[in-house]
Amino acid sequence: MGSHLVDSLLQMGMDVVVLDDLSGGFEDNVPDGATFVLGSILDEALIKELFARHRFDYVYHLAAYAAEGLSHFIKGFNYRNNLLGSVNLINASVNHDIKCFVFTSSIAVYGALEPPMRESDVPVPEDPYGVAKLAVEHELRVTSHMFGLPYVVFRPHNVYGERQNLGDPYRNVVGIFMNRLMRGEELTVFGDGEQRRAFTYVGDVMPAIARSATLTAAHGQVFNVGSDDPTTVNDLASAVMTTMGRRGEIKHVEARNEVHQAWSDHSRFAEVFGDVGRTSLHDGLARMARWAETAGSRSGKPFEGIEIRRGLPPAWESIS
Repeated sequence: MGSHLVDSLLQMGMDVVVLDDLSGGFEDNVPDGATFVLGSILDEALIKELFARHRFDYVYHLAAYAAEGLSHFIKGFNYRNNLLGSVNLINASVNHDIKCFVFTSSIAVYGALEPPMRESDVPVPEDPYGVAKLAVEHELRVTSHMFGLPYVVFRPHNVYGERQNLGDPYRNVVGIFMNRLMRGEELTVFGDGEQRRAFTYVGDVMPAIARSATLTAAHGQVFNVGSDDPTTVNDLASAVMTTMGRRGEIKHVEARNEVHQAWSDHSRFAEVFGDVGRTSLHDGLARMARWAETAGSRSGKPFEGIEIRRGLPPAWESIS
């Protein structure tokens, strides 16, 4: 997502500095024209130095370890990266009078509420990842009230597309399916596969997120953003196989603790940002598949530092 955001920002004529620890991506994803800094938002001294040197006007905060299901088993890591790291950026933004702070939260804040989920719903997150994202949303709200920091919050969901980390075994199911097909491996589906999600093509959402910082009508608001067309994981697996022209065995494994139905309403987003791209799942998968076949498969790495092993899904235990 970050690399596509940078594409949009560069097209808008902005000078862009990218900070990334490459824990979930690759340096060759950084578009030409952007300045790349290898580092973490947990490095408070680095954050202070970058803000002082570059005198940023806007901050776009997409950094997170976005593995909802795994977050139950890596609570400390989750909160350090997804909450405390965010606070470092918010502090620096206040101290340097940032014009707008744009934060990508997640549909995970809603938990198991009845879809389509709306911004007016009271969030009840069901995993530590969602808890951390909601905490940052609240932190931005109180920071804005206290110090006048303008902000925009987006709650995207199930975003897929080119440049996704195909080797991550814990998150981004589209990438996992494509990677496993290219490696001649079975497609692992948790439970009955009837979980429903609305899979969102990355090119449909990033241009609007990019221009939100300069759109005063968006400031101080929270927006759901993504596809309006939910599909089951079973149907997704079939669609990926059809798109790639590869057949693979679908292996159903023990269900994990996850929200079964999750998609959201985007009326508020449409009111402010107007009509944006609506790439069908068929077309979005085709674009990603062309890129994936060129990029090639990647080997997945087990997460090092599982904090709680009790209840860890067997499918993850085997890679951990």
